[in-house]
Amino acid sequence: MSEAEARYLASVLGEGLREELLREAAGEVLRGHAQGVPVAAMAARRQMILARAEARIAARAAPAPAALRSATRREAVEEAACETTHDGFFLTRRYRLRHPRFDGGQSPELLREVFVATDAALVLPYDPVRDRVLLVEQFRMGPYGRGDALPWLLEPVAGRVDGGETPEACARRECAEEAGLDLRRLEKISSHYCTPGYSTEMFHLFLGLCDLPEAGQGRGGLAAENEDIRTHVIGFKAAMALVTSGEANNGPLVLGLLWLERERARLRAAA
Repeated sequence: MSEAEARYLASVLGEGLREELLREAAGEVLRGHAQGVPVAAMAARRQMILARAEARIAARAAPAPAALRSATRREAVEEAACETTHDGFFLTRRYRLRHPRFDGGQSPELLREVFVATDAALVLPYDPVRDRVLLVEQFRMGPYGRGDALPWLLEPVAGRVDGGETPEACARRECAEEAGLDLRRLEKISSHYCTPGYSTEMFHLFLGLCDLPEAGQGRGGLAAENEDIRTHVIGFKAAMALVTSGEANNGPLVLGLLWLERERARLRAAA
């Protein structure tokens, strides 16, 4: 690494990062240096760069079990080329590759694009004594871009897992920021890819045990992040009615409520 590259890297990422995270993030930063991206512009992407690096580290360290699915390793994929087609706050990449087939052969060379996202932590806050949940409501670009007539969604509390942060720590931080909640305990529901056909995004979904106020609406979110969030505290039966009616049209919310339906008796008995 040249002196100029080292100065650029230090100016963007700063000091105090653990070595593994620094090493993982360096490639993306130095690509920006090679492209002539000003230090200030690259530094503005720091949080996303570190979050993407943390996600890659986690993906290597803890893949899900492979008892039924193929245990073929990533290294078996023949990658001919990888091009970054958009390099900003978000990334998109185009790959030319061949992968092993189930019949023992090799696929033809494929051209595939992927949206390079971060990991996210999502929490369904639940008060087992009062049998209530808290939902957040906000405007979402996905439904808006699809043309949905009603682009405001009901969701669990959610946020990006930052570099150097665990999903559990992110879950607690987001509950404090979005809803003013101090969680007593987290119960893991799942870790899953949300749209594996084209996105790297991994969801870490939790139930957060807490005390919830009287049923009704409130406000939350950080003004510094332009968050405009409305909170809803509702009873469990009212929440399940949203699943039945289809108003709960957010995957993690549906999954979280169905998991709660299964575990509710245990949680209430222990409260």
